[in-house]
Amino acid sequence: MEDVEVVEVARQVVLGLRRRGSYPQIATMIGELVEFAMAHGVQIAGPPVFVCHEMSPEEAFAADAAGNADIEVAFPILGTTEGSGEMRVYELPGGTMATIVHRGAYENATPTYEKLYAWLERSQKSIAGPLREVYLNDPREVPEEEILTEIYAPIE
Repeated sequence: MEDVEVVEVARQVVLGLRRRGSYPQIATMIGELVEFAMAHGVQIAGPPVFVCHEMSPEEAFAADAAGNADIEVAFPILGTTEGSGEMRVYELPGGTMATIVHRGAYENATPTYEKLYAWLERSQKSIAGPLREVYLNDPREVPEEEILTEIYAPIE
């Protein structure tokens, strides 16, 4: 059975936040989005998403180590609202994407990414935009080995 699937992902209106820093900041930024949504009556409509703007594993590792990674986190939302300050409401693009599920700690996702990149090479597909991670459960609520992350790569 193939670990990678090709899916059509719909566009989503999201509440998002984008900063430069290191990837461990993702959890804090997600918390900030939740606080903003609760304080402003924004209805969250799905799990949090991390958008990785570094376009290769090498670029991502280097940016994280240097503390200047381009970190974007977002939640799909229902209804209309306005952002404030760093909090923005915008549309996350959809499209054809290759997806794979990683089970376990976030910092141990490298082998899952390697499977995705190997599949892309075998399938002669190229990455057409930033990769995404969708966090399907909360690491504060499940054991580390049960953490589930969907990884999406827009393809052409």
